[in-house]
Amino acid sequence: MIIIALGANLESPKYGLPLQTCQTVLVRLEELGLKIINCSRWLKSAPVPISDQPWYVNGVVEIETDLNPQDLLALLHSVEAEFGRVRTVQNASRVIDIDLIAYHDVVSKPDDPLVLPHPRMHERAFVLLPLLDINKEWIHPVLGQTAKELSQNIPYDQETMEFESD
Repeated sequence: MIIIALGANLESPKYGLPLQTCQTVLVRLEELGLKIINCSRWLKSAPVPISDQPWYVNGVVEIETDLNPQDLLALLHSVEAEFGRVRTVQNASRVIDIDLIAYHDVVSKPDDPLVLPHPRMHERAFVLLPLLDINKEWIHPVLGQTAKELSQNIPYDQETMEFESD
């Protein structure tokens, strides 16, 4: 199972509100050859770490692709750039964020530049809660716990809510 997480908390001049941007990114990923197998509901979540940034819109998708993990990540970064993502400081607000969360059961070696599975995914409500929509029984290849088990240990200070369109 290949898992990608999407999030946005800034309006895009070209694509609109964060939810519209995330939905348009999914269309673009399919145009580029990724097959979307399953898409979670969209959640709103407070920034992590806690800050005065606007809340995020987040979702998770399961995809299929023949790309290897490095080429897939390069494609995701190119789509971020196409949609106006500018990387400034870590955890800054953004018009789009696309993360490669897991690539089947691949576990990175310590010296790999691409860390799989995503090193903080098991600590993030905005990844785990949408992942439950897709596959509660997905097993983290390092921790050996299901998505459902991991979600029971989400840090208490991570706020989420059901997305209601404005």
